[in-house]
Amino acid sequence: MTAEKARAMTTTLHDFLHHTTYDDLPDEIRNFARRWLLDLIGVAAGGRGTSMSRIIHNHAARQFGGSGAQMLFDGRFVSPAGAALAGATTIDSLDAHDGHKLTKGHVGCGVFPSLLAFAQAEQLEDPQQFLTALALGYEIGTRAGIALHRTAADYHTSGAWVALAVAALGARVLRLNVAQTREAIGIAEYHGPRSQMMRTIDHPTMVKDGSGWGAMAGVSAAYLAQDGFTGAPALTVEQDAVTDLWADLGQNWRITEQYFKAYPVCRWAQPPLQAVLNLRKAHHLTSADVARIEITTFHESRRLAVTAPKTTEEAQYSTAFPTAVGMVRGSCGPADVEESSFSNPEIQRLARSMVIRESDIYNAAFPAKRIADVTLVLKDGRELQSGPTEAIGDPENPVSLETVVAKFRAYSEPVLGQRRMQDIETRVLGLGDHGDLTGLLPLLTAPL
Repeated sequence: MTAEKARAMTTTLHDFLHHTTYDDLPDEIRNFARRWLLDLIGVAAGGRGTSMSRIIHNHAARQFGGSGAQMLFDGRFVSPAGAALAGATTIDSLDAHDGHKLTKGHVGCGVFPSLLAFAQAEQLEDPQQFLTALALGYEIGTRAGIALHRTAADYHTSGAWVALAVAALGARVLRLNVAQTREAIGIAEYHGPRSQMMRTIDHPTMVKDGSGWGAMAGVSAAYLAQDGFTGAPALTVEQDAVTDLWADLGQNWRITEQYFKAYPVCRWAQPPLQAVLNLRKAHHLTSADVARIEITTFHESRRLAVTAPKTTEEAQYSTAFPTAVGMVRGSCGPADVEESSFSNPEIQRLARSMVIRESDIYNAAFPAKRIADVTLVLKDGRELQSGPTEAIGDPENPVSLETVVAKFRAYSEPVLGQRRMQDIETRVLGLGDHGDLTGLLPLLTAPL
């Protein structure tokens, strides 16, 4: 791209980022922002009980000292970068947050806690400004993710491109000029964690989707640009191969393309889990009726190969384990991916005997579609087939707001208590039209 084109692209992004107001957002987009915000808060509450969240919060308290922001559901003050790191890692610790098919990752996981940190550090109190910034973060992050997958051969974690979205939001909150905004985005892209996703798929650990590190890098990038630090041009914004992704800012709202996750496991594991739940309900089955489960799915789902998890990360990055949980318990929630579930003999029997095959047809459909089919081989000799199945909550067939609220309550009430949960729900669903941000922030940062 020529220097002139690069400047034009930067100006387009800058104008969208800095000049879009709450009044510019269609009602539908405001509602989507509230929906994903509520869901992310619920997942964060559920994730606070994980070892991953505990470790990262203590790490941030020791290594990211400062008084700029309180950590999510913790109360301790750290730097904004530390708060973003802890918050995004906490949400990432429970794989139940919204995502996007073509980015093969998650925008809100890093954007929301980073925006929360910026809001505290920079005294952003206007709820309309907060909700607008959250929506813009989804727009920029989704495009950056698609752009990176389009132009880079390796499959990188969400943190790689979430860093760019977070830096952009920091530029908005800090009111950086065109040149500074370009530098912030460039710094974030350069320093963003281009970690290889399939390494943690094959060896599930706490590094997961890199969202926490991406959030930290993005927050740091915005403050560095404010201080005059310079970065390389962001290729995911400025190269010719991706100009189409940025040309429709403010016209094509990609926040509507995010999917809702009904279960706290990798999206790739959810089609066979859903297929088993459908068969179980339709035929009034229990796990005692089933001799074994056979799954046909796409390559990435088959790569989730752990059958006998020893950690919650292994349980969340498994196809066999949550599918067995669904057959045994008729559901799969946060408690089902905790260590206490791993010794259940019936879940172990079904998970270890599971047959998982790969389909060229389903491979070709990925990532736009994630499809699996399941055969239940019953002990009486019958075979029940699900047919091609996708996870619920895709943007083509969205769940109702009532479903999102029910999940928020299920994840947050055991952790926050009914009163705090209800107060957060009321404030989030009314954010921007009534209520205030100053009343919501303490509910999100006070210790449990």
